[in-house]
Amino acid sequence: MARINEHPNVVAFLDMLAWSEGTIGKGDDGYNDIVDPAGFFSDYSTHPNLLVQVNSKIKSTAAGRYQLLARYYEPYRKQLGLPDFSPVSQDKIAVQQIKERKAYQLILAGQITEAISRCSNIWASIPGNSYGQRQHKVADLIRIYQRFGGIGQ
Repeated sequence: MARINEHPNVVAFLDMLAWSEGTIGKGDDGYNDIVDPAGFFSDYSTHPNLLVQVNSKIKSTAAGRYQLLARYYEPYRKQLGLPDFSPVSQDKIAVQQIKERKAYQLILAGQITEAISRCSNIWASIPGNSYGQRQHKVADLIRIYQRFGGIGQ
């Protein structure tokens, strides 16, 4: 479960994102995950910034529960005044990304389909982007969101 103190719909949405990105339940519930096939990191003082060959076409520095790319960590760390890449810091970054896509109020209102659509350019596992990676169906994402206690669809 997301470790940030937030509205239950936001926590459910964060948990849905972790499920979608394939990190939930791995290691420290995904917070110490490095993009497959790299494994886990143990130092939360900063983003691990490890370039991983994901497959023959894709290299990535994605890490943490929400698979944040290394290039975004430092700007968010400064913007949000974060001390590290700890679980709560990762949650705060994800919430900020959601707010930037103007999806936060939609999540509070239970308008999850629209929130997912607005966040599609951030997370490769969400439908509606051109990242060329596996995308989940909206119906599956909503089912998982509701399973994690979120209200709305």
